[in-house]
Amino acid sequence: MQALPTLNLREGSVEQKREEIKNYFLDSFNTYESLFSCLKSDEVFYQRPEKLRHPLIFYFGHTATFFINKLVLSKAINERINPKFESLFAIGVDEMSWDDLNDENYDWPQVEEVRQYRNQVRTLVCDLIDTISFSMPIDWESPMWPVIMGIEHERIHLETSSVLIRQLPITSVRPHSDWPVCTDFKTNVEELEGNTLVPVSAQHVVNDKPWDSEYYGWDNEYGLQQESVSEFSASQFLVSNGEFLTFVKAGGYENAKYWEGEGNKWREYTQAQHPVFWIKQGDGYKYRSMLEEHPLPLDWPVDVNYHEAKAFCNYKSEQTGELIRLPTENEWLALRQYAGVNQAVYGSEFNIALQKYASSEPVNVNQTGGFFDVVGNVWQWTETPIYPFDGFKVHPLYDDFTTPTYDNKHNLIKGGSWVSTGNEAMKDSRYAFRRHFFQHAGFRYVQGKRVIAVNDFDYESDTQISQYSEFHYGDEYYGVSNFAKASAQFCINAMQGRKHTKALDLGCAVGRSTFELATHFDHVDGIDFSARFIKTAFDMQERGEIRYHLIEEGELTSFKARKLSALGLDQTKDKVTFAQGDACNLKPQFTGYDLIFMGNLIDRVYSPRKVLSDMAMRLNKGGLLIVASPFTWLEEYTERSEWLGGYKDENGETLSSTQALEDALGNGFKRVGEPTEIPFVIRETKRKYQHTLSEFNVFEKLD
Repeated sequence: MQALPTLNLREGSVEQKREEIKNYFLDSFNTYESLFSCLKSDEVFYQRPEKLRHPLIFYFGHTATFFINKLVLSKAINERINPKFESLFAIGVDEMSWDDLNDENYDWPQVEEVRQYRNQVRTLVCDLIDTISFSMPIDWESPMWPVIMGIEHERIHLETSSVLIRQLPITSVRPHSDWPVCTDFKTNVEELEGNTLVPVSAQHVVNDKPWDSEYYGWDNEYGLQQESVSEFSASQFLVSNGEFLTFVKAGGYENAKYWEGEGNKWREYTQAQHPVFWIKQGDGYKYRSMLEEHPLPLDWPVDVNYHEAKAFCNYKSEQTGELIRLPTENEWLALRQYAGVNQAVYGSEFNIALQKYASSEPVNVNQTGGFFDVVGNVWQWTETPIYPFDGFKVHPLYDDFTTPTYDNKHNLIKGGSWVSTGNEAMKDSRYAFRRHFFQHAGFRYVQGKRVIAVNDFDYESDTQISQYSEFHYGDEYYGVSNFAKASAQFCINAMQGRKHTKALDLGCAVGRSTFELATHFDHVDGIDFSARFIKTAFDMQERGEIRYHLIEEGELTSFKARKLSALGLDQTKDKVTFAQGDACNLKPQFTGYDLIFMGNLIDRVYSPRKVLSDMAMRLNKGGLLIVASPFTWLEEYTERSEWLGGYKDENGETLSSTQALEDALGNGFKRVGEPTEIPFVIRETKRKYQHTLSEFNVFEKLD
């Protein structure tokens, strides 16, 4: 099986590109389904190969629902296929701290139901590709971009799902002709070539993928970053199973001195004794490829996480008396440049993109310059936690792709693996994983004088996040009380004499109102569509502190640090749960609330009436729905036809949002009191502020 390469989005006519995109989509969709055909039975879909991941049925449905959710968000389509599936399979794939992995919250459908759903998505996307109006070239703003995004997203999961399948018991999978394993390997350590260090001369490395690049890119690839990389030496080969075996036999997994602090905690917690894909058998080991077990291939690259790779380097440093470590991202790019690898898209000359095998192969096969496997075979861990380049911008359709990983807990992997396709098999790709994660990833080591220092607690520089952090947790301006605190207090006052067990803060942003509500409620769920906001809220919950930049003027900034304890809220954090979610399509477990607070949300969703009707089912009888909004309707967020009010109706009568809100709730609610206005101020710069009034409307559920 050979995957089609990623598309050139600037060349060709519209009709040519339609055909290419459709073929690319079908290649991705069919390859993904072929991967799941390696499972021995439908029962295997409900197994969890990794406790920090959902069962495989989630991933089978996830890539299809991604298309629908992004197409709805981009307004390319108006109707969902299956709202239940598109909520169930939407979120929870990368072990973010707010991911919900509680099986009790999920009623997984039958495999055949998901297959039928995937067929519906296949038909819809093909029809859309055939009919959607677009022009060449295709860029971020193109109506076709969400389709390409969906394809590239599925190709990522082609890789991550293959890792999960590899972690299943061997009895749960079956060999498949579309997924052939390499049969060339050595089992005698004496036959192995020694790994030697090869000098790499000083190189100037520039990362500057342009916004009008001919190839699809994720947000973290764009912008500018450059570095003059000093001379260093790098291992000729990726570290093989045979070379890593010396570390295992030397007691490397038992000796804490080789492990960094975080790695040692992982080692002690897991009680690991050897790489995860090795199987202890008597005095030796077998090896687990994706679909087979066979003798340990000593000349194949070892598959390890960052901690194991780092421990080996520390062991190697002790043995050699030299500083041995992993390369940085820019050192890997310098090595690539020095070796003469200049392709933008990698192909058949490497073990990548399913061009050769559905497994690794020997480390001494794919030579470029003085190095082997500069690209492909397995990913290569680096010392570099992922970070944004200068000029970084978040794509509005997928704000949770990269920004949650800017936490100094996700290290970059480079070069791709045998199953890396599409954007993954490109020079500009920047993928990062938690350091304890397993991918089809190994490493090469370098010798250099430079010690890599990692800052594990950085300042947030995203302008919007910084503004909202200050809005929620910062200073008060112009005598206007903190809006998040005032909102929560308004809700608490409204709840006097009522049951106050459980509350929902829907549109919680960075979380201050959620913490404040928890001073009165036994439990509060804070939900926001933005992963960037939720990450900040969770950081405050987990660390008790957030740090951010505030713009003063131009490029000048000030630094702020805010503590939960300083606000008297550190005792409420254990009563709070944060989650990412779409207010128009929440998961079913978010129900049974005595209060639902929607703060400045209703005029920022694509279907306000859908949200309001859904809230009725999630609120207990006698509970309160409190809707706060300045009613600043904009077609950027809500189609004109979906506005609750703010226009003249068909009779020429003025329809206010206040009245429309009451009408939309219908007979199941009664108004409590008159609308109340509460002001708020958002600081943009030292001399620019937004001053706004939000109208609070309180409704009691009657039945």
